Amino acid sequence: MINNTISDFMNSLDDFSDLQDSNCDCRRKKCKPKCFKICECDCEDKCEDKCERQRHVHEFLGSTRLATYVGGVHNHRFAGVTSQAIPYGNSHVHKISVNTDYFSDHFHGICVVTGPAIDVGGGKHVHLVQGFTTVSECHKHSFIFTTLIENPIQ
Repeated sequence: MINNTISDFMNSLDDFSDLQDSNCDCRRKKCKPKCFKICECDCEDKCEDKCERQRHVHEFLGSTRLATYVGGVHNHRFAGVTSQAIPYGNSHVHKISVNTDYFSDHFHGICVVTGPAIDVGGGKHVHLVQGFTTVSECHKHSFIFTTLIENPIQ
């Protein structure tokens, strides 16, 4: 079930390829209906909607699964903060881009999009993340983790 959901989601990522600086239309001095980040235009009258607010982020940390290469069996650690929330269906997702720690003369990149929000009660949620690192030293690692709860002290 999870693999199908993630597969469907990954196939829809092309919808998010134009999320860069196209959120504002300065000629009409208003934001486009689906804003995914803070407006960056020089409009005198900026919108007072989603464009003006930063959406939430999540912290994450984890370790890759073990892999074998010339230097032996090993894994890597990583940590960071996700992108702001990106609306997706009735939920939202986040982008993650981070490098692992440096071990035995190499590191790996991790560049994925989380799954949709998973409710954990109390109005809080996490996101499932799974995938593979980039290849380095002729090997890659798999990983699976969840993000931390957004703003856990509120």
